[in-house]
Amino acid sequence: METTQALQSLAALAQESRLSIFRLLVQAGPAGMAAGAIGEKLELPPATLSFHLAGLTRAGLAQSRQEGRFVIYSADYAAMNALVGFLTDNCCQGAQCETTSRTRRRA
Repeated sequence: METTQALQSLAALAQESRLSIFRLLVQAGPAGMAAGAIGEKLELPPATLSFHLAGLTRAGLAQSRQEGRFVIYSADYAAMNALVGFLTDNCCQGAQCETTSRTRRRA
């Protein structure tokens, strides 16, 4: 991943509603969720939801597909993994890093 793309992805996630939407899409798995269901779950009005979904899509973190009358959104796992890889590239000066319970927390 290039620095420019990483910055776009991080900027998209640096907003509470977009981060909540992205986390919900990650939890939904590859099947994704209908836009209306996302709005209901997060209590976001349609115009606000549309704005934030467009931001995540432009950043390459989400994708959409039409299923009948519904627009289904899903997380782009390859982009998410590329971002995590970019952030952890050369971690610990190239040494093996340990994950401890203090560095990982469940939200």
